[in-house]
Amino acid sequence: MVFLKRAWSGLRPLLAPSFAVLAAGGALAACGGSAKAASTPAPAGLPSFYSVPAPLPSGPPGKLMKSQLVTVAGLHASVYRVMYLSQSVQNRPVPVTGLVLVPTSPPPAGGYPVVSWGHGTNGMADQCAPSLDPSSAVPLANQLLDRGWEVTASDYQGEGTPGLLPYIVGESAARNTIDVVRAARQLAAAHASPNYVVWGHSEGGQTAMFALDVGSSYARDLRLQGVVAGAPPSQFNLIYQFLINSPFRYYVFMAAAGFNAAYGNAAAPLSEVLTPQAISLLPVLEQGCSDYVASEIDKYSLSQIAKTDPFSVPAWQELLRANDPQSFTTASRTPLLIIQGSADEQIPPVSTQILASHLCGLGQDLERWIYPGQGHAGVVPVSMPDTIRWISDRFAGQANPDPYPPSGQPGIQDTRCPG
Repeated sequence: MVFLKRAWSGLRPLLAPSFAVLAAGGALAACGGSAKAASTPAPAGLPSFYSVPAPLPSGPPGKLMKSQLVTVAGLHASVYRVMYLSQSVQNRPVPVTGLVLVPTSPPPAGGYPVVSWGHGTNGMADQCAPSLDPSSAVPLANQLLDRGWEVTASDYQGEGTPGLLPYIVGESAARNTIDVVRAARQLAAAHASPNYVVWGHSEGGQTAMFALDVGSSYARDLRLQGVVAGAPPSQFNLIYQFLINSPFRYYVFMAAAGFNAAYGNAAAPLSEVLTPQAISLLPVLEQGCSDYVASEIDKYSLSQIAKTDPFSVPAWQELLRANDPQSFTTASRTPLLIIQGSADEQIPPVSTQILASHLCGLGQDLERWIYPGQGHAGVVPVSMPDTIRWISDRFAGQANPDPYPPSGQPGIQDTRCPG
């Protein structure tokens, strides 16, 4: 349970998506199915693009279902809103929406390398889908685009598409974030390479960690060159103890609903961890984004929401451990960079230290950069030049661990393994 504010909270809020951009231009490029095909209507308030074909088309994960060119001021890219197939943790096909940002520079031989962004906590409702506001969906996107890198960004299952977001279910978001790269490769105008890096922060840091864990087996048609995990949550039992006495206790409510959405009532019974009053409040999750959910749940004490510590319930304990990167048992061949601020107010830096030590013990190629004095969100812009250099070295096939010392500010703690 990361239960964190959105990955770039404080940089550019996304809790109230700008619908002005949706009205701007936007020619629909049909990618299967006629205009008269049956469909599930778009969620209330969302453009018709978010209607889902019924039944879903057959095809493998990453199949591009439709795309839409969107006019967006300020981005150095051609912007496409996409809908594609992904795979739930129950291994069922699910529709997912997202973005493909194509640089304005000519594509290199072999196509643009791709950076796939994993977004942070923004809520669980359809109206929270980052693709509704492409101009702020990816932090500092132009710095990536100006390097000649394509940028993809998944909304994750349940935001913009039927069902509730499987919040903090790591493999679900990882599959979505990988499959949007596959979808981009089917978009003729995108010229996407099979070479990609996953980058995420906060909840998206967990997404990135699970992309590291499953990427090579889940998507053998792609080449995962590196993973950047910003403030990835782990040691969920410790974070739970922090949350229940913090202003962020509504994350516990969100996580319970997210696990139930992913695994179902039998595997993740809400009645074992939430009170009847809390269960009656579940519609709140579909009515607004994070700020709204926080304001509604803040009206109730913890005892009115949580029935018991989920780690005392065997079924829930098992699911929580399965979604904690601390549970990884094998190293990935893909290099990993962990970034965090030393003053992170939401994820204790010691948690990533414990995680890094565990992964190093498995033989993971890993670097961890801690930026002194930086908070949870503030570390993103400060670390961006260093992050870009590290990603550039991955695409160039440079040595791992990277000998480059981060220089975004003085005093960065730089640890790596193997040492």
